[in-house]
Amino acid sequence: MRSLLPFLAAFALAGCGLHPLYAGGPAGTPAVGFRSVEVGPIPQRTGWLTRNALVDRFGGEHPGSVYRLEVELDDSITGFGIRGDSATTRERRALRARYRLIERASGAVVLDATAGSDAGIDVVSSEYATVAAEQTAAERLSDQVADQIVTRVARYFTAASNRP
Repeated sequence: MRSLLPFLAAFALAGCGLHPLYAGGPAGTPAVGFRSVEVGPIPQRTGWLTRNALVDRFGGEHPGSVYRLEVELDDSITGFGIRGDSATTRERRALRARYRLIERASGAVVLDATAGSDAGIDVVSSEYATVAAEQTAAERLSDQVADQIVTRVARYFTAASNRP
């Protein structure tokens, strides 16, 4: 009976409508769609990090493509965990993105969404260590936000290809 359980589970999931997002590999719908997206410039260091992560995930630069991805970032560091001497002992770095996928030919916004992530940072007596932790957090957050954007754009291309 135990050996039959995985087969029953696979059979039950086959009818539920779940499909792999990246099915088809480089010839799949998301991969083909990614090659038609140009990522616009994003100001500041976190913008540079996020743009590079997006370009990497989209498979390189695609100037003059069908779509343009515009991203606006809000990067903030908030101190909390205040000691008795009013010194901050903990910070939270938040990176929020509002992004729009625009069809170049018509200028229509086909996708307008947000993404974001937070990271906690310990503030220590060494200012260098705190700055290094803040920069590392920015790198990690940029990657996480880029992953969220890419996943949402992939879902858009997959849904658009399934429309009649």
